[in-house]
Amino acid sequence: MARKTHFAGAVTFVTALGFTFASAELSGANAQQGVETEVTASTPVPALTDETVPVFVSEPVVQPLPEAEEAEETATDAPQASSLRELVRITDTSADLSREMECLAGTVYFESRGEPLAGQLAVAQVVINRAESSRFPSSYCGVVYQRSQFSFVKGGKMPRITRSSTAWKRAKAIARIAHEGHWDSEARDSLYFHATYVRPSWSYRKAKRAAISTHIFYR
Repeated sequence: MARKTHFAGAVTFVTALGFTFASAELSGANAQQGVETEVTASTPVPALTDETVPVFVSEPVVQPLPEAEEAEETATDAPQASSLRELVRITDTSADLSREMECLAGTVYFESRGEPLAGQLAVAQVVINRAESSRFPSSYCGVVYQRSQFSFVKGGKMPRITRSSTAWKRAKAIARIAHEGHWDSEARDSLYFHATYVRPSWSYRKAKRAAISTHIFYR
């Protein structure tokens, strides 16, 4: 959490109408406001005693910045749902997607639109995990368009999406849920997956994480 520390300090001077001048060197940081009294030339200037020595602030005053408080409030704004199906239903998909989110949702759509929601979320999680791994490109689109990684990509392009379909709306919701971390995926830290009807040679060297419908996920 961002923090800001405030320190207050001042040195108090006593002046006797320009006729009497007294000063004391102080090495502290806590000024106190005195009560105004009438001072004359004959008024004696009290000497500093143990009782009049300023009190030092031993600990800094710490106060959170407003933006930090706002961030904490925003963190509680995640949709509340008792199931992934309900979360998909209440997730807002009306906004236009950025190019990165389009790549993520497109992968869900083409790779797993016929799968149960848990399987679709797992596919999205693999793309996210790859983008966060140093072994793969650092963006969703970089991961999706990496050569020979996703079979639906043809000639470096994504096929046409039926944007009016329920499947596309669902894919957009899954992409947002995965991107914002609103639901834990069974795929966990998986970086690879394949369909159950094939057995690629690399799968023997990977750690299996989950099997969801027609896909198996590995780390």
